[in-house]
Amino acid sequence: MGDAKQVRDEEFRRFVIGRWPGLMRTAFLLTGDTYAAEDLAQSTLERTYTAWRRVSAADDPDAYVRRIMINAHARRHRRRLKEFLAPKDDSGLVREPTDTTDQLARADDRDALLEALAQLPARQREAVVLRYWEDLTETQTARAMGCSVGTVKSNTSKGIAKLRAVPALADAVLQGGRK
Repeated sequence: MGDAKQVRDEEFRRFVIGRWPGLMRTAFLLTGDTYAAEDLAQSTLERTYTAWRRVSAADDPDAYVRRIMINAHARRHRRRLKEFLAPKDDSGLVREPTDTTDQLARADDRDALLEALAQLPARQREAVVLRYWEDLTETQTARAMGCSVGTVKSNTSKGIAKLRAVPALADAVLQGGRK
């Protein structure tokens, strides 16, 4: 019995090490604050560990963990905890290599993007983050958010329309396209 627990713990440890940067990125985009992101990622992993047998046996363990994170974030949002979505300092955030083909990744004004993202309602922000940062399909996003594909489409469309209406973002995308 002890050996099985050690094997399970080692599998979980490897999972955490491999997924931590992505979990932190998603949590940061959802909360906008490094400390809140760490709390969200850690609470997600706590729940993941308690359900590790189901998670590791799932067809898509990453989708299972994303769903846990979205649910945890929604619970915090329902409790109306104040979120600081446009931090002044995100230097503690684990960075992934920039995808140079992504216009938003090349945008010069990260603060403008985070501030605009912060202005979106929680469900629109979740849909935009999962669709465009996590690069999930509409079906995967719907599963992660616990809603229909139509709701994902609606929330994503409304969120992107609001982001496009932000002058600072339009300027950053235009400048990025001229380089």
